[in-house]
Amino acid sequence: MNDPRKISFLIALLLSGCGTAREKTTNEAPAPVVRARLARAEKAAVASAVELPGTVEADRATEVSSRVMALVTAVRVNVGDFVRRGQTLVEIDPQTAAGQVGQARGGLAQAQASLALAQRNYERFKALAEARAASELELDTARMQYEQARGAVEQARGAVSSASSVAAESRVAAPFDGRVAAKRVEVGDLAAPGRPLVRIESAKAHRLAVAIPESAFATLRPKLGDKISVALDSRPELGRFPGTIAEIAPGADPMSHAVTVKVSLGGVEVSAGAYGRAWIGTGERAAVTIPGDAVLRQGGTTLVVTRDEKGTAASRVVTLGETLPDGRVEVLSGLAGGETVLTGLAAAPPLGARVEEGP
Repeated sequence: MNDPRKISFLIALLLSGCGTAREKTTNEAPAPVVRARLARAEKAAVASAVELPGTVEADRATEVSSRVMALVTAVRVNVGDFVRRGQTLVEIDPQTAAGQVGQARGGLAQAQASLALAQRNYERFKALAEARAASELELDTARMQYEQARGAVEQARGAVSSASSVAAESRVAAPFDGRVAAKRVEVGDLAAPGRPLVRIESAKAHRLAVAIPESAFATLRPKLGDKISVALDSRPELGRFPGTIAEIAPGADPMSHAVTVKVSLGGVEVSAGAYGRAWIGTGERAAVTIPGDAVLRQGGTTLVVTRDEKGTAASRVVTLGETLPDGRVEVLSGLAGGETVLTGLAAAPPLGARVEEGP
């Protein structure tokens, strides 16, 4: 045992055994475990649709103006205010209109006085004609003057009515319930017939106006009353919701060569001018779909984690299509359908991790 060669051989043998044991322990280390909910990549026929951008418009809008030419004395509303029908929007100096009413009433008084004189003259000539003391020409002349005086009175009454109606325009009121979309005058500005003072838009009744190219319109063939999906960027919490085609232009715009289609939003509250999208169906197509929470995005790559027949995890790069109304996502490439996918993961597990189903 004191032979150095034998001692070296024994040490080498012991070291060799220890290394084998360590290597064996490392190779047999258990695989990591990942717990996740499981779902299937399903083959399904999904509705195919064309996405069309559009702009929200008020169903009813008007530019309120006045028939009076006078200075604006007060503006009672601001942009964004809700107004009720008949509510005062703008007040205009009533003095000019009041003067016009006075002139019209003075003209009426003169016409009535002329009528009274013409009537007495006509009755006198009738009596003279019956006594054969006046000629037929004189009687006809008196009758004509009487009829002219009656017409002048009616004309003067119309002038009074018109002037009074214009005088009432010194208080410009809202024609319907809505929201103030624009205020175009300030105190001291001159109001004139035909000049817009305030723009009023309906507050709830809105439509999404989309332009469909002529070539696509011939293929899609939308009809009044069709139900289609719409979405509004300013109301993301609504997701896709149904709209109804309420108006179709009779022809294409000569500049854009597109047909305008307006979709009723069913009372959804949204500001005019908001951006929206509509989807008009073109039939069905075969697709592979997965739950939305099965999609992972890491380092600019879109991944889906699958479980193979041995129960281990593997990450696959996928290309996604549309998000369907039920929340599932279309997979254009990366899955063939039928695979088991993991959902609810925060990050992709290591390759070969053992998959266990759990919450």
